[in-house]
Amino acid sequence: MSLGDIIGQEKAVAMLLGILRRQRVASSYLFCGESGVGKKTAAINFAKAMNCLNTTVRSQESGETKNSKKEYSHLTPVPSPLTSSDACDACESCLKIEAGTHPDFLLVSPEERQIRIEEIRSVDEALSFKPFEGRKKIVVVDDAEAMNISAANAFLKTLEEPPEDSVIILVSSKPDLLPATIRSRCSRINFVPLTADSSMKVIGRTIEGQEALELVARLSMGRPGYALSSDLSEERSWFLDLLKGMLGAEKDGWTSRDDMERWFDQGLIFFRDIAVLAITGDPARLINIDLRNYMAGFSKSLDIKGIIYIHQELSRLRRLLLFNLNKSITWNYTASLLRKELAG
Repeated sequence: MSLGDIIGQEKAVAMLLGILRRQRVASSYLFCGESGVGKKTAAINFAKAMNCLNTTVRSQESGETKNSKKEYSHLTPVPSPLTSSDACDACESCLKIEAGTHPDFLLVSPEERQIRIEEIRSVDEALSFKPFEGRKKIVVVDDAEAMNISAANAFLKTLEEPPEDSVIILVSSKPDLLPATIRSRCSRINFVPLTADSSMKVIGRTIEGQEALELVARLSMGRPGYALSSDLSEERSWFLDLLKGMLGAEKDGWTSRDDMERWFDQGLIFFRDIAVLAITGDPARLINIDLRNYMAGFSKSLDIKGIIYIHQELSRLRRLLLFNLNKSITWNYTASLLRKELAG
């Protein structure tokens, strides 16, 4: 895959290709957008394009065309270099970056929900060397908002004095959680949720049947990466089972903070749909369109004020999960809230 193969992010891709054509690559970038919209994929393919052996770029000073394979003749490029700034996705450099084995490419991801200072030190060490094979040393930090305070402070020093011939790409679905001092030192590229048609193109190869494909595209809400990484129908069934448990006064059914986050994310969508159905009466506007009859029962037992109140409370609790709410207390409070509103 190359940047040009990314579906549904035309504006972001055009910006990145323009940067490559003009050879105006900054030392640090912040790729922002909801999870599952292609930020990490774009970052990896941007890295490919920067070090591709078969791209043809134009010198800003002389206007002369330079083929990168001349500069790296000790490696083995594919024939017929492209007259493009995008990655060829076939040369040795592209294949190594895709496989995560390129000596000038490093991908950092959270471990146990955090990026610690040890990982940032490894980034500093990797960037301290000159590029071994490529034009640039490139580091991609996925879920960058997961940096703890010590890691963020250490990383700020790297951004303030970036090593020569290095590019750092931060990928984040919650950029507001990053310190402002870090955000201000990065060139920001925004990624948007995909349209339904674009989402279906991305996930179409993994889903059989048009009806099932359309449902999964709806459930992904423009985040096809989310659909590809989990079974959304199964995820929703899990949410509904726990919802029934809450309404039946069962004990805490969450096993982890991840479970809590997943449940509240599903709950916000569920009660959003109930509100939409109560206001418009149009099932075509629902995300969970196949549950329209089930949701109709809820919308009849609640007035719109009650539905909105539930949604506001679930949204508030979802935000408070950042502060490590007690699992059992949160379950009991949420269950009590739902039983009270639905009974009233």
